[in-house]
Amino acid sequence: MRPHIVAIYAFARVADDIADEGDRPATARLAGLDAWRGRLRGAALGQPDHEGDAHAPVFVALAHTMAACRLPIGLFEDLLSAFAQDVTTTRYATWTDLLDYCRRSANPIGRLVLRVAGHVEPALDRSSDALCTALQLTNFWQDLAVDWRKGRLYVPVEEARACGARVEGFNPDALSGEWRATLVRVIERTRALFDEGRAVCDSVDGRLRFELRLTWLGGLTILERAAAECRKPRPTRPKLGVTDLPALLWHASAWRSQ
Repeated sequence: MRPHIVAIYAFARVADDIADEGDRPATARLAGLDAWRGRLRGAALGQPDHEGDAHAPVFVALAHTMAACRLPIGLFEDLLSAFAQDVTTTRYATWTDLLDYCRRSANPIGRLVLRVAGHVEPALDRSSDALCTALQLTNFWQDLAVDWRKGRLYVPVEEARACGARVEGFNPDALSGEWRATLVRVIERTRALFDEGRAVCDSVDGRLRFELRLTWLGGLTILERAAAECRKPRPTRPKLGVTDLPALLWHASAWRSQ
């Protein structure tokens, strides 16, 4: 599995950098993603681009992986559409909008991993989607200050309004009571997605089972720390450290299927 996962990661990592790194104008970033999409389509046809640039090996490897694992191009195109959205969208009005973004930015990765492992089952896809969305949302709540400095806010505006919070008054380094209440609500919804996504950790085998359990535990740990921080007027960024690893490994090893 490992070479195939590396090929998928390399494709997604470079595409994300095209969309999000540097100070190029939006038009140049979108053009770069369009070019990346064209090279993806060549790889899907078994005709990877051999332009000789530094990224040519990415598509040679990806073409092999797509053919060997029967990976649908639509999952890769969903990723590219989400990266393009990052260029143009900095606010999300509703949960529907945000979850649609997660459907394309996070969920395809889980489905691709399952297909590399030989799993093509609707129930597994649904559970994987829930876990991937939960991980993506957790990253948003973890990086509120980082994203805000880039001009982005992923908290649905409808959720903020329900708590009386104003986007114009958002300060991730000094949260108002209204914003603390908003974050409690979005974290509760994210926690429910972790619960829904637990099933995929029990439905695969081998090394992937252990890695998914470790991923689930690590993500939920960060979420719970974000929950604790968002109750503080001056929160800090929740994170995992080396000292957390023994406990996570122990819990992954002692995991009980539900």
